[in-house]
Amino acid sequence: MITVAGISPSLDITYRVDDFQLGEIHRPTDVLRCAGGKSLNMARAARRIGAEVHLVGIFGGGTGAWLVEALKADGISVDAVDVPTETRTCVSIASASSGVMTEVYENAPTFDEATWSALVGELGRDLANRPGWLSISGSAPSGLPDTALADLVRLGADAGVKVAVDTHSAALPAAVAAHPALVKVNRSEAATLLGVPADGDLVAMAQQVHADSGALVVLTDGADGAVATDGTTTVRATLEQVRGSYPVGSGDSFLGGLVTELDRGADLSVALTTAMAFGTANALEPGPALFDSERVHELSAAVRITEA
Repeated sequence: MITVAGISPSLDITYRVDDFQLGEIHRPTDVLRCAGGKSLNMARAARRIGAEVHLVGIFGGGTGAWLVEALKADGISVDAVDVPTETRTCVSIASASSGVMTEVYENAPTFDEATWSALVGELGRDLANRPGWLSISGSAPSGLPDTALADLVRLGADAGVKVAVDTHSAALPAAVAAHPALVKVNRSEAATLLGVPADGDLVAMAQQVHADSGALVVLTDGADGAVATDGTTTVRATLEQVRGSYPVGSGDSFLGGLVTELDRGADLSVALTTAMAFGTANALEPGPALFDSERVHELSAAVRITEA
Protein backbone atom coordinates (compact mmCIF):
# COMPACT_ATOMS: atom_id res chain seq x y z
CA MET A 1 0.00 0.00 0.00
CA ILE A 2 1.12 3.54 -0.72
CA THR A 3 -0.18 6.55 1.21
CA VAL A 4 0.58 9.97 -0.23
CA ALA A 5 0.70 13.29 1.63
CA GLY A 6 -0.92 15.78 -0.76
CA ILE A 7 0.70 18.88 0.67
CA SER A 8 0.74 21.26 -2.31
CA PRO A 9 -1.76 20.13 -4.98
CA SER A 10 -2.55 22.10 -8.10
CA LEU A 11 -4.68 22.06 -11.20
CA ASP A 12 -2.14 21.44 -13.97
CA ILE A 13 -3.01 22.76 -17.43
CA THR A 14 -0.84 21.96 -20.44
CA TYR A 15 -1.36 23.94 -23.66
CA ARG A 16 0.22 22.63 -26.84
CA VAL A 17 0.78 25.31 -29.49
CA ASP A 18 2.46 25.25 -32.89
CA ASP A 19 4.96 28.02 -32.19
CA PHE A 20 5.06 29.92 -28.88
CA GLN A 21 6.02 33.58 -29.27
CA LEU A 22 6.12 36.14 -26.46
CA GLY A 23 3.51 38.85 -26.81
CA GLU A 24 1.42 36.95 -29.35
CA ILE A 25 -2.05 35.37 -29.19
CA HIS A 26 -1.97 31.59 -29.41
CA ARG A 27 -4.68 29.04 -30.24
CA PRO A 28 -3.72 25.74 -28.62
CA THR A 29 -3.83 22.60 -30.70
CA ASP A 30 -4.51 20.59 -27.54
CA VAL A 31 -5.36 21.27 -23.89
CA LEU A 32 -4.80 18.83 -21.03
CA ARG A 33 -6.09 19.32 -17.49
CA CYS A 34 -5.21 17.03 -14.59
CA ALA A 35 -4.72 16.84 -10.84
CA GLY A 36 -1.16 18.02 -10.37
CA GLY A 37 1.55 19.05 -7.97
CA LYS A 38 4.41 16.67 -7.17
CA SER A 39 2.51 14.48 -4.72
CA LEU A 40 -0.57 14.06 -6.93
CA ASN A 41 1.59 13.29 -9.96
CA MET A 42 3.43 10.65 -7.96
CA ALA A 43 0.15 9.10 -6.81
CA ARG A 44 -1.24 8.90 -10.36
CA ALA A 45 2.00 7.41 -11.71
CA ALA A 46 1.99 4.67 -9.06
CA ARG A 47 -1.65 3.92 -9.75
CA ARG A 48 -0.95 3.49 -13.48
CA ILE A 49 0.79 0.17 -12.77
CA GLY A 50 -1.74 -1.04 -10.26
CA ALA A 51 -0.48 0.24 -6.91
CA GLU A 52 -3.12 0.72 -4.22
CA VAL A 53 -2.83 4.43 -3.56
CA HIS A 54 -4.55 6.60 -0.95
CA LEU A 55 -3.99 10.35 -0.76
CA VAL A 56 -4.55 12.70 2.15
CA GLY A 57 -4.41 16.28 0.92
CA ILE A 58 -5.33 19.92 1.38
CA PHE A 59 -7.91 21.12 -1.16
CA GLY A 60 -9.77 24.40 -1.49
CA GLY A 61 -12.66 25.85 -3.48
CA GLY A 62 -14.06 24.64 -6.76
CA THR A 63 -10.61 23.82 -8.07
CA GLY A 64 -9.88 21.61 -5.09
CA ALA A 65 -13.21 19.81 -5.47
CA TRP A 66 -12.42 19.16 -9.15
CA LEU A 67 -9.03 17.70 -8.23
CA VAL A 68 -10.55 15.31 -5.69
CA GLU A 69 -13.00 13.97 -8.27
CA ALA A 70 -10.23 13.65 -10.86
CA LEU A 71 -8.10 11.62 -8.45
CA LYS A 72 -11.01 9.33 -7.65
CA ALA A 73 -11.62 8.84 -11.38
CA ASP A 74 -8.00 7.67 -11.63
CA GLY A 75 -8.66 5.04 -8.95
CA ILE A 76 -7.02 6.90 -6.07
CA SER A 77 -8.94 7.11 -2.80
CA VAL A 78 -8.85 10.53 -1.15
CA ASP A 79 -9.31 12.06 2.29
CA ALA A 80 -9.59 15.81 1.76
CA VAL A 81 -8.85 18.53 4.29
CA ASP A 82 -11.02 21.42 3.11
CA VAL A 83 -9.75 25.00 3.24
CA PRO A 84 -11.36 28.25 2.04
CA THR A 85 -8.34 29.20 -0.10
CA GLU A 86 -8.68 28.17 -3.75
CA THR A 87 -6.21 25.49 -4.80
CA ARG A 88 -3.55 26.89 -7.13
CA THR A 89 -3.27 26.47 -10.91
CA CYS A 90 -0.05 25.74 -12.80
CA VAL A 91 0.23 26.24 -16.56
CA SER A 92 2.70 24.70 -19.04
CA ILE A 93 2.93 25.80 -22.69
CA ALA A 94 4.58 23.34 -25.06
CA SER A 95 5.84 24.74 -28.38
CA ALA A 96 5.90 22.17 -31.19
CA SER A 97 8.32 24.16 -33.33
CA SER A 98 11.02 24.61 -30.69
CA GLY A 99 10.35 21.70 -28.37
CA VAL A 100 10.63 24.16 -25.46
CA MET A 101 8.26 24.11 -22.49
CA THR A 102 7.28 27.40 -20.82
CA GLU A 103 5.90 27.10 -17.29
CA VAL A 104 3.87 29.52 -15.14
CA TYR A 105 3.31 28.10 -11.64
CA GLU A 106 1.37 29.74 -8.84
CA ASN A 107 2.94 29.52 -5.41
CA ALA A 108 1.25 27.14 -3.00
CA PRO A 109 -1.10 29.11 -0.71
CA THR A 110 -0.24 29.90 2.87
CA PHE A 111 -1.89 27.67 5.48
CA ASP A 112 -2.15 28.17 9.20
CA GLU A 113 -1.15 25.71 11.91
CA ALA A 114 -4.75 24.55 12.34
CA THR A 115 -4.96 23.43 8.70
CA TRP A 116 -1.63 21.63 8.92
CA SER A 117 -2.67 19.97 12.18
CA ALA A 118 -5.84 18.74 10.48
CA LEU A 119 -3.76 17.18 7.70
CA VAL A 120 -1.36 15.57 10.17
CA GLY A 121 -4.24 14.21 12.23
CA GLU A 122 -6.02 12.72 9.21
CA LEU A 123 -2.79 11.24 7.92
CA GLY A 124 -2.01 9.68 11.29
CA ARG A 125 -5.44 8.05 11.49
CA ASP A 126 -5.10 6.61 7.99
CA LEU A 127 -1.57 5.31 8.51
CA ALA A 128 -2.71 3.33 11.54
CA ASN A 129 -4.54 1.02 9.14
CA ARG A 130 -2.29 1.20 6.09
CA PRO A 131 1.03 -0.67 6.15
CA GLY A 132 3.52 -0.05 3.37
CA TRP A 133 4.86 3.35 2.36
CA LEU A 134 4.20 7.01 3.02
CA SER A 135 5.33 9.29 0.17
CA ILE A 136 6.13 12.93 0.95
CA SER A 137 7.01 15.06 -2.06
CA GLY A 138 6.98 18.73 -2.93
CA SER A 139 7.47 21.70 -0.65
CA ALA A 140 5.53 22.45 2.50
CA PRO A 141 2.97 25.25 2.21
CA SER A 142 4.36 28.64 3.20
CA GLY A 143 3.76 29.82 6.72
CA LEU A 144 4.96 26.57 8.29
CA PRO A 145 8.32 25.86 9.94
CA ASP A 146 11.10 24.16 7.98
CA THR A 147 10.60 21.08 10.17
CA ALA A 148 7.00 20.49 8.99
CA LEU A 149 7.91 17.72 6.54
CA ALA A 150 10.31 16.17 9.04
CA ASP A 151 7.34 15.87 11.39
CA LEU A 152 5.54 13.87 8.68
CA VAL A 153 8.57 11.59 8.34
CA ARG A 154 8.47 10.87 12.06
CA LEU A 155 4.69 10.40 11.90
CA GLY A 156 5.15 7.67 9.31
CA ALA A 157 7.96 6.01 11.25
CA ASP A 158 5.86 6.01 14.42
CA ALA A 159 3.06 4.32 12.44
CA GLY A 160 5.45 1.60 11.31
CA VAL A 161 5.52 2.49 7.61
CA LYS A 162 8.47 3.26 5.37
CA VAL A 163 8.76 6.88 4.33
CA ALA A 164 9.92 8.25 0.97
CA VAL A 165 11.02 11.90 0.75
CA ASP A 166 11.36 14.06 -2.37
CA THR A 167 11.60 17.70 -1.37
CA HIS A 168 14.01 20.63 -1.61
CA SER A 169 15.18 23.94 -0.14
CA ALA A 170 14.98 24.47 3.61
CA ALA A 171 12.68 21.50 4.21
CA LEU A 172 15.15 18.93 2.87
CA PRO A 173 17.87 18.93 5.57
CA ALA A 174 15.34 18.46 8.38
CA ALA A 175 13.49 15.74 6.45
CA VAL A 176 16.74 13.84 5.80
CA ALA A 177 17.77 14.21 9.46
CA ALA A 178 14.47 12.53 10.45
CA HIS A 179 15.79 9.30 8.84
CA PRO A 180 13.28 8.35 6.12
CA ALA A 181 13.61 4.98 4.40
CA LEU A 182 14.12 6.60 0.98
CA VAL A 183 15.55 9.93 -0.13
CA LYS A 184 14.99 10.72 -3.82
CA VAL A 185 16.21 14.12 -5.01
CA ASN A 186 17.95 15.47 -8.10
CA ARG A 187 21.59 16.43 -8.57
CA SER A 188 21.06 20.11 -7.80
CA GLU A 189 19.04 19.41 -4.65
CA ALA A 190 21.63 16.93 -3.38
CA ALA A 191 24.46 19.39 -4.00
CA THR A 192 22.62 22.12 -2.09
CA LEU A 193 21.91 19.72 0.77
CA LEU A 194 25.57 18.74 1.05
CA GLY A 195 27.07 22.15 0.28
CA VAL A 196 29.11 20.84 -2.66
CA PRO A 197 29.36 21.91 -6.34
CA ALA A 198 26.44 20.73 -8.46
CA ASP A 199 28.81 19.36 -11.11
CA GLY A 200 30.54 17.06 -8.61
CA ASP A 201 30.65 13.25 -8.48
CA LEU A 202 27.05 12.02 -8.20
CA VAL A 203 28.12 8.69 -6.69
CA ALA A 204 30.00 10.46 -3.91
CA MET A 205 26.98 12.67 -3.27
CA ALA A 206 24.67 9.67 -2.99
CA GLN A 207 27.00 7.86 -0.64
CA GLN A 208 27.33 10.94 1.59
CA VAL A 209 23.54 11.44 1.80
CA HIS A 210 23.25 7.76 2.74
CA ALA A 211 25.92 8.15 5.42
CA ASP A 212 24.05 11.13 6.86
CA SER A 213 20.57 9.58 6.75
CA GLY A 214 20.89 5.79 6.68
CA ALA A 215 18.31 5.84 3.88
CA LEU A 216 18.19 4.24 0.48
CA VAL A 217 19.32 7.20 -1.64
CA VAL A 218 18.42 7.78 -5.28
CA LEU A 219 19.79 10.84 -7.06
CA THR A 220 18.38 11.66 -10.48
CA ASP A 221 20.46 13.39 -13.14
CA GLY A 222 18.02 14.37 -15.88
CA ALA A 223 18.69 12.69 -19.20
CA ASP A 224 21.91 11.22 -17.77
CA GLY A 225 19.99 8.75 -15.59
CA ALA A 226 20.26 8.15 -11.87
CA VAL A 227 22.51 6.78 -9.15
CA ALA A 228 21.24 4.74 -6.18
CA THR A 229 22.88 3.37 -3.06
CA ASP A 230 21.74 1.47 0.00
CA GLY A 231 25.15 1.59 1.63
CA THR A 232 26.09 -1.87 0.41
CA THR A 233 25.32 -1.67 -3.30
CA THR A 234 25.71 1.40 -5.51
CA VAL A 235 24.35 1.30 -9.05
CA ARG A 236 23.84 3.65 -11.96
CA ALA A 237 20.84 3.53 -14.30
CA THR A 238 20.92 4.91 -17.84
CA LEU A 239 18.53 4.92 -20.77
CA GLU A 240 20.29 6.15 -23.87
CA GLN A 241 18.91 7.63 -27.08
CA VAL A 242 15.44 8.29 -25.68
CA ARG A 243 14.61 11.94 -25.09
CA GLY A 244 11.26 13.61 -24.53
CA SER A 245 9.90 17.14 -24.83
CA TYR A 246 7.62 17.10 -21.77
CA PRO A 247 9.77 16.96 -18.60
CA VAL A 248 7.06 18.22 -16.21
CA GLY A 249 6.21 15.40 -13.82
CA SER A 250 9.06 13.09 -14.87
CA GLY A 251 10.69 13.15 -11.43
CA ASP A 252 7.33 12.48 -9.81
CA SER A 253 6.63 9.60 -12.20
CA PHE A 254 10.12 8.25 -11.42
CA LEU A 255 9.26 8.27 -7.71
CA GLY A 256 5.90 6.60 -8.34
CA GLY A 257 7.54 3.72 -10.18
CA LEU A 258 10.33 3.42 -7.63
CA VAL A 259 8.09 3.27 -4.55
CA THR A 260 5.60 0.93 -6.24
CA GLU A 261 8.33 -1.62 -6.96
CA LEU A 262 9.87 -1.29 -3.49
CA ASP A 263 6.43 -1.77 -1.96
CA ARG A 264 6.13 -5.00 -3.96
CA GLY A 265 9.44 -6.25 -2.56
CA ALA A 266 11.55 -5.71 -5.69
CA ASP A 267 15.31 -5.37 -5.36
CA LEU A 268 17.08 -2.09 -6.04
CA SER A 269 17.96 -2.82 -9.68
CA VAL A 270 14.39 -3.77 -10.60
CA ALA A 271 12.93 -0.76 -8.79
CA LEU A 272 15.41 1.59 -10.45
CA THR A 273 14.69 0.11 -13.88
CA THR A 274 10.96 0.74 -13.53
CA ALA A 275 11.58 4.22 -12.16
CA MET A 276 13.76 5.13 -15.14
CA ALA A 277 11.15 3.81 -17.55
CA PHE A 278 8.41 5.79 -15.77
CA GLY A 279 10.35 9.06 -15.85
CA THR A 280 11.24 8.67 -19.51
CA ALA A 281 7.74 7.59 -20.56
CA ASN A 282 6.39 10.70 -18.86
CA ALA A 283 8.72 12.96 -20.85
CA LEU A 284 7.40 11.51 -24.12
CA GLU A 285 3.78 12.57 -23.51
CA PRO A 286 2.22 15.94 -22.61
CA GLY A 287 0.69 16.24 -19.14
CA PRO A 288 2.35 15.04 -15.91
CA ALA A 289 2.01 11.31 -15.14
CA LEU A 290 -0.31 10.74 -18.11
CA PHE A 291 2.15 8.49 -19.91
CA ASP A 292 1.36 5.35 -21.92
CA SER A 293 1.69 2.40 -19.52
CA GLU A 294 2.46 0.04 -22.40
CA ARG A 295 5.45 2.17 -23.35
CA VAL A 296 6.91 1.55 -19.89
CA HIS A 297 7.48 -2.12 -20.73
CA GLU A 298 9.38 -1.23 -23.90
CA LEU A 299 11.52 1.33 -22.11
CA SER A 300 12.28 -0.99 -19.19
CA ALA A 301 13.95 -3.40 -21.56
CA ALA A 302 16.33 -0.63 -22.68
CA VAL A 303 17.38 0.53 -19.21
CA ARG A 304 20.97 -0.34 -18.35
CA ILE A 305 21.97 -0.97 -14.72
CA THR A 306 25.69 -0.98 -13.90
CA GLU A 307 27.75 -0.96 -10.72
CA ALA A 308 28.89 2.54 -9.89
